[in-house]
Amino acid sequence: MEREPMRIREGYLVKKGSMFNTWKPMWVVLLEDGIEFYKRKADNSPKGMIPLKGSSIHSPCQDFGKRMFVFKLTVAKQQDHFFQAAYLEERDAWVRDIKKTIHLIDGGQRFARKSTRKSIRLPETINLSALYLSMKDPEKGIKELKLEKDKRVFNHCFTGTCVIDWLVSSSSVRNRKEGLLLASSLLSEGYLQPAGDTSKAAAEGLSDTPFLDLSDAYYYFPDSGFFCEGYSSDDDVVLKEEFRGTIVKQGCLLKQGHRRKNWKVRKFVLRDDPAYLHYYDPAGGEEPLGAIHLRGCVVTAVEDMPDTKKCDVDNILFEIITANEIHYYLQAASSTERTEWIKAIQSVARTGK
Repeated sequence: MEREPMRIREGYLVKKGSMFNTWKPMWVVLLEDGIEFYKRKADNSPKGMIPLKGSSIHSPCQDFGKRMFVFKLTVAKQQDHFFQAAYLEERDAWVRDIKKTIHLIDGGQRFARKSTRKSIRLPETINLSALYLSMKDPEKGIKELKLEKDKRVFNHCFTGTCVIDWLVSSSSVRNRKEGLLLASSLLSEGYLQPAGDTSKAAAEGLSDTPFLDLSDAYYYFPDSGFFCEGYSSDDDVVLKEEFRGTIVKQGCLLKQGHRRKNWKVRKFVLRDDPAYLHYYDPAGGEEPLGAIHLRGCVVTAVEDMPDTKKCDVDNILFEIITANEIHYYLQAASSTERTEWIKAIQSVARTGK
């Protein structure tokens, strides 16, 4: 029986229509022989398929000045397909894997991922379940800590460096390189979970290895008491996790109205469960003025918007396109803040409920 093509990379991207100048969110899947795109992640049948044999990829693509992080795929029949990622690292990761896939197709080879359990040839004597129990031992295992990063407090977690240190000191591996491969296997099997943007991005394929031997990459045991707290930008107190989920990020942004197209300052609160971005009157009030459902959405940076007046301040804009294709335009105070919001929203859109 012929095996199914490997799914090399998948995720939401914004794709330009082939006939009209419309940009819509699509669930995009990179296979060994082509790219499939779906209207939604849960769909069984793709909207289309792009063969990669004889194709070429161009990045950065400057064909659309108002859209950032666009790459162009030109197929053998000289037809162009345009995709937009949320931020630079995501675009580069897609481009890297597509380039590699095209090169392997031209050479008659298959795509192969490193750092999988099979590729590291774990001896049969290594039992990941038993190793996991040893890691959780209250006396000799990995110590669960309270760690702080980016105005967030991570409870009952540990760093990637601590995991590798423990694997080496317990003689589970001979060196840090072997430890990195074994930790990647533990992560892929679900014995470790990523906490925070750095470790989550690596686990989703935006790094050379799914597990990071870094002191600012956080992880936790799936059956631990892990929870995250976020500092309020208003009063600098820690907000405990509520039934409505962890506050991932909050702050003021400019929001464009849907009807009058005017811009107003709103206080935004991003929660991961459920995956909503609520916005409030910055002058006060506990009830939100509205909410943007983020599950399955696409968020991208933009330089300007069609058919609207420019804002009074620098165009630090980004766009949220929901799963039912409602477009929201927001403006941050700086390019750094825009990137922070995009990454936070994208993380919640992928993992939130």
